[in-house]
Amino acid sequence: MESGWHSRRRLGAVEVPVHYMRGGTSTGVVLWEPLLPADMALREQLLRHLMGVPSSGSQPGNRQITGLGRGPATSNKVFVMNTERVDGQLRLVSTLAQLASDHAEVDWSVNCGNMSSALLLWALDMGLLEAAADGVCEVDIRNTNTGVITTARMQRDAQEGFLLARIPGVMGDYPAVDLFLHAPVGNKTGALLPTGAVVDNVAGIDVSCVDVAVPMVIVEARSLGKTGHEPVAALAADAAFMATLRTLWTQAGLKMGLRRKDGVLMTEDELARSETIPKICIVAAPREGGHIAVRYFTPQTGHASMAVSGGCCLAAACLIPGTTAHRVATDIAVPGAAFADIHVSIENPAGRLDTTVVAALDDRHLQIRSAAYRRSTQILMRGHVPLYGASGELQEALLASQR
Repeated sequence: MESGWHSRRRLGAVEVPVHYMRGGTSTGVVLWEPLLPADMALREQLLRHLMGVPSSGSQPGNRQITGLGRGPATSNKVFVMNTERVDGQLRLVSTLAQLASDHAEVDWSVNCGNMSSALLLWALDMGLLEAAADGVCEVDIRNTNTGVITTARMQRDAQEGFLLARIPGVMGDYPAVDLFLHAPVGNKTGALLPTGAVVDNVAGIDVSCVDVAVPMVIVEARSLGKTGHEPVAALAADAAFMATLRTLWTQAGLKMGLRRKDGVLMTEDELARSETIPKICIVAAPREGGHIAVRYFTPQTGHASMAVSGGCCLAAACLIPGTTAHRVATDIAVPGAAFADIHVSIENPAGRLDTTVVAALDDRHLQIRSAAYRRSTQILMRGHVPLYGASGELQEALLASQR
């Protein structure tokens, strides 16, 4: 690791080292945990400074011009990173903080599959890992928000460059990352079907609640008077539609028994304001050669493409007989009694997200061993961010970590 990678005081301001990165279709900051304050209040104060969100309360319309955030939830992510040893092998430990542009609350309850694709490149850049002799770079990542363990893999060529990939929603070719989610079922709720039912009727509308990598509410677009192929901006601008969507994710979230990170059941108000769980999407039959079409919400805002964690969840839902996703999906291989790779291609506004679910179906009960997806990543910038206006307590804590 670079010897200069520490907080410092420069031109009257304390500066903290950061990586500003893109992972998949998300952007955010990656921080090295040993440099951060242990106190959670100070840690959250630091994150608000870095991302340019309100220090307290709310500020509707905030453009985040004082920080590194960019408005939507997909560009307001911070990963706090550490390492551990398991059977002699180094493993990355990730903790995601999800921020929002217009209020000060920090959500520590979920992981981000897109942004997780940046973490192996970050570790290589930090000098924590090296490529194997055959050029394969691989590491397990344990996410503390969800307990999910992901294996990230990259490939270097003879010139020490990376194998490149092009993914929907991102212009150009960038280093490719393959991510494998192991045992992804029920990480937030303990069950593949958190309500115990394949379909629930919420406010007169059929929904399926599924928990694979992330808990999600899946609704047939036609049940809301939509095609499932509308531009996301048009859906987000439809106030009546968004109000109905909020009712669905709130009431379904209560049925699912979703909990805050401290283990307390989320209230109706907390679910209505949640930036992270449950995710919600509307689905329809495909039109562009995929297996299913989707419009995905995080849940407050529409996603420009499709989150990979949500994609894994939707792909799994397509394999469960009777779900709202299964009803509209077409031409997907039917799982057999033995575990096998099932390919599910998901049409979304930016193109197609290709996923693979390793699954078996026994007496209509789906078993899932793992799910995989491919992303690309890049380092947008690395360096030090000055914290103008940071409290004296935060400044002291950051500098003390270097002593």
